[in-house]
Amino acid sequence: MWKAAIEDAVAKTRVNMERFGDRFPHVSKDDQYLLNDNTDWTDGFWSGILWLCYEYTGEREFRDAAARTVDSFRRRLERHISLDHHDIGFLYSLSSKAQWMIEKDEAAKALTLQAADTLMKRWRTKTQILQAWGPEGDEHNGGRIIIDCLMNLPLLYWAYGQTGEKKYYDAAVKHAEQSRRFLVRGDDSSYHTFYFDQQTGEALKGGTHQGYANGSTWTRGQAWGIYGFALSYHYTNDPLFLETAIRLAKYFLERLPEDDVVYWDFDAPVTPETKRDSSASAIAACGILQILSHLPEANADRNWLEEGAHRSLKGLVQSYSTMSKPDAQGFIERGSYSVRGGNAPDDYMIWGDYYYLEALMRLEKGHKGYWYE
Repeated sequence: MWKAAIEDAVAKTRVNMERFGDRFPHVSKDDQYLLNDNTDWTDGFWSGILWLCYEYTGEREFRDAAARTVDSFRRRLERHISLDHHDIGFLYSLSSKAQWMIEKDEAAKALTLQAADTLMKRWRTKTQILQAWGPEGDEHNGGRIIIDCLMNLPLLYWAYGQTGEKKYYDAAVKHAEQSRRFLVRGDDSSYHTFYFDQQTGEALKGGTHQGYANGSTWTRGQAWGIYGFALSYHYTNDPLFLETAIRLAKYFLERLPEDDVVYWDFDAPVTPETKRDSSASAIAACGILQILSHLPEANADRNWLEEGAHRSLKGLVQSYSTMSKPDAQGFIERGSYSVRGGNAPDDYMIWGDYYYLEALMRLEKGHKGYWYE
């Protein structure tokens, strides 16, 4: 099953390279990916798909297309295009860092370190966080974190490993600790976002940007937490991060619906019209597989977590994949970008496609993605 799903994704990517040219897919409308000129936070996921396809097939066309995206990311950094946010890790871990990991290209390594420096400009000493959005001192966003940022921290951990400069590591660890303390609730659910007083660092309140309500659990946010804390454990060996990842994973898996692919928010009322988020299930599957890589065979949670990851991915392949639609542009249907905002609430998501392929590659090939070497 996994191999057939990978080969379907590879075949679609081969066609998409011609469709997209030098532009980058984001989300779909009317089953067609909306493209941009490398100006969105999601553009690294297309690079990651191309690198995964190259590693799976060994075909030069995928490698060359992936390398062209790295050139685009180099220009983006030089011109500082749409980089005033924390998603630098999403952009450069899956593009230039992936190239460094695969080819040991020194220019790609240098570019990735420059990207890490760009992310470090969002470090705020008083709040001990990487500010998610907006300029420093922004009235609304100046003291704000969102759970997605846990997936940007591997860029900083990696930069520390390459340079020995502790500032990268210290910022990443402190941000992860703040996220663990304030984004994860006592029942193992999570806030999407949290606010701190910019001047004093005082914790103010949790909330949401894309979830059903401030106190609800947005499923994609929970998935980011699963994977993000597991990756922080990989880099730090702090058992609290692994424990947190497991807690979040259990909460996620205990609430899977009948077909094993989650709705967009765990607290949204379920009706026949309630939107799913296949991308959340794909991210969570990768995160749980990352957790499993750290658990000994005798661990009491191991078998249950492994079964849950397989259930999630099997649900995606059997009920949400486009394997029966060879002309489809996306790999999995029924992703949601922002149900609350009415933005692509039931469409293809390029990050959903990436994590779906990464999870398949983990199971079929033992691949681990591009978050660490």
